[in-house]
Amino acid sequence: MARILVVDDEKDLLELLQFNLEVSGHGVATATTGWEGLERARADKPDLVVLDVMLPDLIGFEVLRKLREREETRSIPVILLTARGEESDVLVGFELGADDYVCKPFSPKELLARIRAVLLRGRDTAGGAQCVRFGSLEVDIYSHQARKNGQEITLSPQEFKLLAFLATHPRRVFTRESLLAHAWGTDVYVDPRTVDVHIRRLRTQVEDDPSKPRFLETVRGTGYRFNPNVT
Repeated sequence: MARILVVDDEKDLLELLQFNLEVSGHGVATATTGWEGLERARADKPDLVVLDVMLPDLIGFEVLRKLREREETRSIPVILLTARGEESDVLVGFELGADDYVCKPFSPKELLARIRAVLLRGRDTAGGAQCVRFGSLEVDIYSHQARKNGQEITLSPQEFKLLAFLATHPRRVFTRESLLAHAWGTDVYVDPRTVDVHIRRLRTQVEDDPSKPRFLETVRGTGYRFNPNVT
């Protein structure tokens, strides 16, 4: 089973989650502060991190940002625990690279179901079945190829990276800055308008009508999202 790191400063909740995860067959490590969680993640390389947003020293959003900045922890799936269910907080988490979130209070059974779903998604996009299909569009993560109606389409490496990221995170809204961080990295400066240019190019390749995009949707005032409900 998976190795799970749980980062939360509520002792009773931490013990409850550790018990339920271990009964389900997972290996569990725990941390009660943001900095401790970062160190455990970097040292242990868990399969998934369950991360509370409201930590005493370093809030969960900042922990998540730091995890995504470092190569050795960038791809670790993260589920956020939050008592704040406002849409803006959820969007912040997704923009920083969260894979899912659970609002407190929650049942251990719900969290276990979310963990299973996130781990399965990770296997689909980073393991054996590395191909996602949405209607006529197929994105093959393993071979770095995209196909429309069975025909390979020509994309630059960066265009493919951007498409693959959006396609493996369907329905989620990402700002330009977030897409830059995921597709270009954080060690170089790239004008956010570069994302617009790449999205326009991608639309000419993957959309039936680039002027009326169905896959790569613009979310006004925010950024972009991938719509998987296209037949």
